[in-house]
Amino acid sequence: MGRIYRVPFNAVAVTAQQDLFEITAASNKPCRIHAWMVTQSSEVGDAQEEGLNLVLKRGNSSTTSGSGGTAPTPVPQNPNDSAAGFSAEVNNTTKMTGGTIVLEEPHNWNVRAPYLMVYTPETRPVILPGERKTLELATTPADSITMSGFMIVEEE
Repeated sequence: MGRIYRVPFNAVAVTAQQDLFEITAASNKPCRIHAWMVTQSSEVGDAQEEGLNLVLKRGNSSTTSGSGGTAPTPVPQNPNDSAAGFSAEVNNTTKMTGGTIVLEEPHNWNVRAPYLMVYTPETRPVILPGERKTLELATTPADSITMSGFMIVEEE
């Protein structure tokens, strides 16, 4: 088993479609996604309820990275582990383009409850060296929504 990292974002105002997470594997260290979660804190009550689509995508070496977000420091789950070799971005308001492949059917998230996706060991998405994966918010929210979330990534 490799090193496990948590890639977080917290209390971000989201008003448009975007890549919530973008993980790019280091040139010599493939990665696997173990789980991810998104939640929100501003849409409360029946009148605020909406359904948003979340899509996991793969990009190859011809893919252009998204932009407009931030680069959080992946947090090692074992405090003795070294820094991550992969790069992470969150909340890219310009999505990844070119050479993308949709890996899963859209996850339909009802914003009244957190959405937690935990992959079984045999279904964990692999990010090969030179590849990137994104979790895209593929639906435009009806209004500004304050979102938080994390992705758990293993680096070999």
